[in-house]
Amino acid sequence: SAQVTGRNPGCTLFGLYLFFKMFSQEYINLLLSVYFFVLGVLALSHTMSPFMCRMFPESLPNKQYQLLFTQGAGEAKEEILNYEFDTKNLVCLLISSVVGVWYLLKKHWIANNLFGLAFALNGVELLHLNNVSTGCILLGGLFIYDVFWVFGTNVMVTVAKSFEAPIKLVFPQDLLEKGLGASNFAMLGLGDIVIPGIFIALLLRFDVR
Repeated sequence: SAQVTGRNPGCTLFGLYLFFKMFSQEYINLLLSVYFFVLGVLALSHTMSPFMCRMFPESLPNKQYQLLFTQGAGEAKEEILNYEFDTKNLVCLLISSVVGVWYLLKKHWIANNLFGLAFALNGVELLHLNNVSTGCILLGGLFIYDVFWVFGTNVMVTVAKSFEAPIKLVFPQDLLEKGLGASNFAMLGLGDIVIPGIFIALLLRFDVR
């Protein structure tokens, strides 16, 4: 079986569709922007970390830090958070924060895609399949899911266009005309990257072993 848990994605999608129909899109997107800003900064920082480890100049000191939160005192003291990091991680976090502020202020498609790619890579890294049969069943289910929600109804397209969050990659179709200011986009949902991605990751692990 897959090491993946969660509720029915179809119900979640339809719930978001009704949510956008019932409430003001402006306030919903403001809340989601802040939420995905935090998640995006953390995800992008984690994705950049291996590259930073190779690129970080050896001449610069790489100091170690520890962030520790505890509750209680004496023998009853309990650790709530114990996170160790170094200078390289701080540099990654700083760069990711700059991208995050750029996304919050401009909603630029490049910043959106950087966060989207970070979410996709972290999703493929965190979600594992145990066998090929489960992966085939999952891909078959995704095929039926996409046929119904994308081509059978307008629910998926409505949610994707209303959702000002990096849950999709966008590809500017007028890039040659308008350059970085392109505004006519084709979309690819992150689910269509992550689900096949975790299946390909399973095959890659099989090849390596």
